[in-house]
Amino acid sequence: MLETAPVDTLIQRLKDGDENAFVELYRRWQPPLFRFAYRMTGSSGLAEDAVQEVFLAVIQRLDRYDPTRGPIGPYLYGMARNHVLRRLERERPYLQLVEGAEDRFREPEEDAQAGLLRREQNEALRTGILSLPAHYREAIVLCDLQLLSYEDAAASIGCAVGTLRSRLHRGRSILAERLRTRDASPAHATFLKHGGALS
Repeated sequence: MLETAPVDTLIQRLKDGDENAFVELYRRWQPPLFRFAYRMTGSSGLAEDAVQEVFLAVIQRLDRYDPTRGPIGPYLYGMARNHVLRRLERERPYLQLVEGAEDRFREPEEDAQAGLLRREQNEALRTGILSLPAHYREAIVLCDLQLLSYEDAAASIGCAVGTLRSRLHRGRSILAERLRTRDASPAHATFLKHGGALS
C-alpha cells in the first residue's frame, strides 16, 4: 500500500510548489473520484474529464480549500459532483454504459459463472441507478457505492444530513421498484436493504 502523508501536509506542500505532493494526492483520490463520476454518468469519458477538471481546479485554486471547514474528501466529491452535473446538463440525461470501464478497479474473478452472474447483477443495478433523477442518484452513489458517511455525503452535495437521508430513502425505494419490475435477483434486495458497493 502506498505510504501517504496527512492531507493537510499534502495541501501545504502543494502550496509550496511540491510536484510530488500533487502526484500523491492524485494517486489517493483519482480512483474514488473516477468511480463516483462514472457511476453518476455511465460514461468513462465524461468521468475522466470530470476528474481531470477537479484536479486542475485543485492546482489553480489551492487557497479555496479550508481544512477548518471539513475534510478534503467531501470537498473533492463536491467539486466532482459540480463538474458531473454540468456535463449531464449538456449531455443526454441517460448515457449508455461502456463495458469494462471499471475493470481496473475490480478484483479478478475466480469462477467464470459467478463472474457472469455478478456482472449481470451489477449491470442491472447500474442501469437502474443511472435512470434515477440526479439528486437521488448522487445520494445512492455517495452513500451506498462510495461508502461515505451521511455527514460527508451531505457536505459533498451541500445539503443538510436530513435532506440527504430523505433523498437516499426515496432513491432506494424508486430503485427497488424498478429492479423488481426487471425481475431483479435477491442480491439487489440485499444491496438496497443494507447498502453496498458495486464491484
